[in-house]
Amino acid sequence: MDSLTRPLTATDLLTGTFPVKVGMISLGCAKNLVDAEVMLGDIVNHGMEVTRNAEEADVLIVNTCAFIDSAKEESIEAILHAHEKRGLRRRPGQKLIVSGCLAQRFSNELADEMPEVDAFMGLDQIEKAGEIVRSVVGTARANTGPLNFVTPKSRYIPDYTTPRFRLTPSHFAYLKIAEGCNHPCSFCVIPQMRGRHRSRSMQSVEAEVRRLVLEGVKEINLISQDTTYYGMDLWDRKAGPKQPVDSSRGPTLTRLLERIEAIPGDFWVRLLYTHPAHWSPELIEALAASSKVAKYIDMPLQHIDEEMLGLMRRETTRQHVEDLIEAIREGIPGVTLRTTFIVGFPGEKEEHFESLLEFIERVRFQRLGIFTYSREEGSRAAKMANQVPAATKAKRYRQAMELQQRIAYEHAGTMIGKEIKALVEQPLIARSEGDAPEVDTRILLSRPAPVGTFTKVLVTGTQTYDLRGDPVEMPSGTREAAPQTGEL
Repeated sequence: MDSLTRPLTATDLLTGTFPVKVGMISLGCAKNLVDAEVMLGDIVNHGMEVTRNAEEADVLIVNTCAFIDSAKEESIEAILHAHEKRGLRRRPGQKLIVSGCLAQRFSNELADEMPEVDAFMGLDQIEKAGEIVRSVVGTARANTGPLNFVTPKSRYIPDYTTPRFRLTPSHFAYLKIAEGCNHPCSFCVIPQMRGRHRSRSMQSVEAEVRRLVLEGVKEINLISQDTTYYGMDLWDRKAGPKQPVDSSRGPTLTRLLERIEAIPGDFWVRLLYTHPAHWSPELIEALAASSKVAKYIDMPLQHIDEEMLGLMRRETTRQHVEDLIEAIREGIPGVTLRTTFIVGFPGEKEEHFESLLEFIERVRFQRLGIFTYSREEGSRAAKMANQVPAATKAKRYRQAMELQQRIAYEHAGTMIGKEIKALVEQPLIARSEGDAPEVDTRILLSRPAPVGTFTKVLVTGTQTYDLRGDPVEMPSGTREAAPQTGEL
């Protein structure tokens, strides 16, 4: 009997007879992925091994999402599937830990409903994952149910010294510049789970960017719940919180980008999750002048009708959004705009939806996603009257996506014949500056190119949302890669 067929004991841990192997299933957004990387980094620091094969894991962590109903359902299904699989594998000794937003928000309820889980850990425990795993493995299962390490309020934020076990390909990474959110959006419960906004220092972010560039990373995606609020929580408030942004009073996203601009190397930095309320002329100028920041803006708007923006508590107005988009497009030539909208929010009438469709048709976002409203327990919107029927939400989703599919196809057509810089993701797949990883379109290459390098591509055609193109400039000192098959 070896370590793959019998449960580890406390004696094994103390004597080091068998290395503890930990597997991870991470769900949800890029912010959750960074949390997973921090957990695994701490686990490796504790002398344990990370495995991609759940069958050989002594401990399996399911890192959950709880943003909307479908995400919660996916998380619960993943937990139950992991438990079922350990029974089928005859691995009853394999420990099952649940982490992430679902655990942070519902650990007490889940402990009663899912006694098969061995432990729950929250968002403030991610840097203690190694210690928790050792505790769970070395503790006999009690009749009192799962261990619960979750603390009520999340205050943790990673630093550049925080160990990370990166789960992204070697050529791109996500970098969390802040955690938490101060916005009161009525449809959202993220502040309840992740706490108030708290920014990392500029020195910390800059140090991590430098390290990633030295490791060969070509694209660094800056993320937080509200990227444009970065640094504002660290200002000297003596001048008054309602005064215009003055970079001399403390760190801002603009100053951070200026520091990143000075870092040597050939790489992109991409801004994700910006909020329309915190853009400034200063920030627009910084993006336009930068050679390192991708001319790409991800700015979830959620709606455009004035009444809906008020019900959603978006802290902005239609006129502000219209003026901001005009200023961004005028100030940053060639910029790619990405946004998301919610349809079927409580109280959304047909005229509100038609107003949204008119806005989408007129503004013509290059990248756009649609969510149907999800009634989140604990949110203000969940208690609102005039909830929209599911069938109506689904119909509006289809209408909006059909409109955007036409717009996206027309945008793609305007790219034919142009040469663009692209980052090679796979031998026959690349992404342009206007495409974020995992959510946007791709360039399908006519011949292989070296993965993880920049190359110029001549766009020759389209394929619905995606482009087709010929690599026309190979990086110096490299050769074309052979096609790859199979999985790692």
